Amino acid sequence: MSNEKHMDQYPKPMSFLMMVFWTGLFGGFFWGVIGYVAYFFNFTDVSPNVILEPWALGDWKYSWLGKVISLIFLMIVSILSAFIYYVALRKLKGIWFGIGFGIVLFLLVFYVLNPIFPGIKPFTELGRDTVITSICLYILYGTFIGYSINYEYEITKVQDKEAST
Repeated sequence: MSNEKHMDQYPKPMSFLMMVFWTGLFGGFFWGVIGYVAYFFNFTDVSPNVILEPWALGDWKYSWLGKVISLIFLMIVSILSAFIYYVALRKLKGIWFGIGFGIVLFLLVFYVLNPIFPGIKPFTELGRDTVITSICLYILYGTFIGYSINYEYEITKVQDKEAST
């Protein structure tokens, strides 16, 4: 009885779906900022602002407000991609699936969705620094999302198994 009384004082653990949400939100923010840093230091010609170019008119999208709003858009897209990873790949063990997820996202943005982003040149016209930096950022992002979700899935599975015994 006293154990149950003490357990009521602890906060409830976060649900797995909420953890996926926060992983996507933080991943979009962190890797978006890293993308801005890479763009600022001319490692890449592709600014994270390209996410606004198809939908926003005017030069405001290149100002500080455009940077903030594009970062918010990146966080929303990142939350969606985290849930896609959760649905499709959460049960697969290993870091390689996160790396593969990042590569698939890179190919999706730079090949498939390239025509809707006027700020991204065709892949064959991109500089070597831009390609290398971008693919590395996408691989690191995919690894972050994949490994975080897979790790939490495995921990949750072990905790559920221990609780049932």
